[in-house]
Amino acid sequence: MNRSIFAIWALSLASLLQSQNLPSLLTDSNINSTFAIVAYDEDSQEWGVAVATNNICVGNSTIYIKPGLGAFAVIADTEPAYATQGFEKLAEGRSIEEAIVETSVNDKRSHYRQVAGIDAQGNTFAYTGSALKYWNGKAGTITGTHYVDLGNQLAEEVLSSMSVAFENTEGPLAQQLLQSLLAGQKAGGQISGKQSAAIVVKGTNNEWFNQIDLRVDHSLQPLEELATLMNYYYGRIQLNRSIYALRAGNQERAAEQLKTAETMLVGWTGIYPRIAKVHIAMGNEDAAVDWIKKGLAESRNWSVYLPAFYCLKDHPELQSIILPDSFSVQDWENAIDMLSTLGKELEVIEIAEGLLAKDLQSSYLHYLLGRSYYYEKEEDKAITHLENALEMDQDNVEAQQLLKKIRKD
Repeated sequence: MNRSIFAIWALSLASLLQSQNLPSLLTDSNINSTFAIVAYDEDSQEWGVAVATNNICVGNSTIYIKPGLGAFAVIADTEPAYATQGFEKLAEGRSIEEAIVETSVNDKRSHYRQVAGIDAQGNTFAYTGSALKYWNGKAGTITGTHYVDLGNQLAEEVLSSMSVAFENTEGPLAQQLLQSLLAGQKAGGQISGKQSAAIVVKGTNNEWFNQIDLRVDHSLQPLEELATLMNYYYGRIQLNRSIYALRAGNQERAAEQLKTAETMLVGWTGIYPRIAKVHIAMGNEDAAVDWIKKGLAESRNWSVYLPAFYCLKDHPELQSIILPDSFSVQDWENAIDMLSTLGKELEVIEIAEGLLAKDLQSSYLHYLLGRSYYYEKEEDKAITHLENALEMDQDNVEAQQLLKKIRKD
């Protein structure tokens, strides 16, 4: 190699090592500067871990939770055995300290590890390998009631800021974890930068749909994006609550929940149709149109949702973009399904019968028409169209189930 080229290469490598402080380049290890929090919520019976790092996909290798048993965060030179063996030891009745220490005894690289764990009762233990004190920045842990903060290559006040934020944040465990991470980053975070972040929360009473597993695997602003994901997660819950309140006849509460949801869901274009639908159901057509226009402005593919808003075809701002004359059968299915959702069954029947008279039909169209006749208590007509639906497609499960219900009743 040319001496001048070698010199430049050597200087570049030295600069990289100094600026990024990546021991993995020298030790052939998966070492990363990382900060994390492991916590337990006694009231909700949930365990959670939040973590951020300067490498990609941090949630893939650092977070381990088994509801009813405990949770582990394994950072620095990551080694999943601390979690897999740790859970086994917890199940055998060992303490959280024993679970971690006994695993470290047989680990030849324990001096590169940083591990925290929490058991089924919220007892905690954390371990920081002796080699981490030689890395740039601060490495250590802070233990509080039912939680542990840990990290390495950090600015001085990161862990203390995380602890204060966690203890002073109200709301569900996931929100506490997020605010803890954000506080750590605001305090300086990792001195070598940031690239990915993750939050996982699982509970003994949680179904799959309310377990939280949010990850930003590669970004210049991973914590900000993680916060956005959290908003989407809880914003969708608020939107659903608005729908439930509306169905229960509580218009005022529905409006309050919807207003909260809207502030949290900006940017998630795929949920705009649902927001618009709630506004229509509440009689707020102009607000619905605003969300439709917003969706169209943010994504050129959003136009696929337009037929569903056939009910707004006469609105001055939509007359030129909702064009029923160009609707396909599937477009009409979407339009009719929305009308039925809004309780406009007589309009569904009129439109669907008109389409069938023009020989524009499908199995699903017959099903929708049969369903509306059923809602209008015209069961004979409902049965006729449901049978037509099945004649066109015997695998139309919705038609099968409704027909079975009618005949059973």
